[in-house]
Amino acid sequence: MTGGENMHNNKTFKLAAIQAAPVLFDKAASTEKACALIADAGRLGADIVAFGESWLPGYPFWVDGPVIDLTWEASAAYLENSIAIPGPETDALCAAAKAAGVEVVIGVAETDPFTEGTAYCTALTIGREGEILNRHRKLKPTHGERIIWGDGDGAGLRVLERPYGRISALNCWEHQMMLPGYALAAQGTQIHAAIWPGREKTPRDGEVCWARQHLLSRAFASQACAYVICAAGLRLEEHIPERWRPLGVWEHTGQSAIIDPRGEIIAVAGSEETILIAEGSLDLVRAAKAACDIAGHYSRPDIFDFAVNMRPAGPRVHLHDGEEDYADDASFSDSSIDEDE
Repeated sequence: MTGGENMHNNKTFKLAAIQAAPVLFDKAASTEKACALIADAGRLGADIVAFGESWLPGYPFWVDGPVIDLTWEASAAYLENSIAIPGPETDALCAAAKAAGVEVVIGVAETDPFTEGTAYCTALTIGREGEILNRHRKLKPTHGERIIWGDGDGAGLRVLERPYGRISALNCWEHQMMLPGYALAAQGTQIHAAIWPGREKTPRDGEVCWARQHLLSRAFASQACAYVICAAGLRLEEHIPERWRPLGVWEHTGQSAIIDPRGEIIAVAGSEETILIAEGSLDLVRAAKAACDIAGHYSRPDIFDFAVNMRPAGPRVHLHDGEEDYADDASFSDSSIDEDE
């Protein structure tokens, strides 16, 4: 299938949230499952599909539990199963996207290419042509996630022009940070993948911190006037290998949703493996932006200035012998976004 065969017309498109459990601590098996799910979504006519946060090889659930010897064994296994970009896993995902004729946004644990001792929580975007379009590393891991994930950079805060619309992606509580979302709204995003570990809950009295995936995804949709694929992960007790259950068996229960540019939920999943599908229209995106374009006619550039440093992170140490610099200076770029808002 070639790019565009899933298109209905130049104004409508099909959005899909793939809610499924990865094969924890097994990047090869998780990649194989992801490729099969991408093919299924393509057969359902999806134009863009999104998986949950750090779907490959799974969310590091033990970071919220007590620190015991098994914590470090799990962390070592997680680093071993993190992936390089590009690498054999991304090659397989690219081939699957091309075969299905769909765009894919998938959360992966990306190996730091310099130290191989840190992973990044990365939202990887792959085009229907079978090429990597963007990788966005989570800017600030949340609380216990800082045990295993490093801080990301601004290089991936990009909106991508596709035949059916402009697409973007953020990880989990980057939606709570506000400014990453504004950077994407300022570039005119129309279809956004909000990728989450996956859980809706009723908070306890006095509880102040939980994911709030529906609330924050709906807020992004309303403020950016964009469709949002709230793609939630799924990890039930049955999905945790016996060896790792002493680390905690609290669950990620899914509840993926698709949200329209008014901030209204138009499709929602339960706690089962499913591919959630909904149709979107650029007419509704444009109508919503006509009402409130927060980086255009509903902004005040005379009062606010906003800039994004989009230079990729490079090596922490530059090695040289006095004549030759061994650091990869090509990893640096002067590209940036400057918005008067």
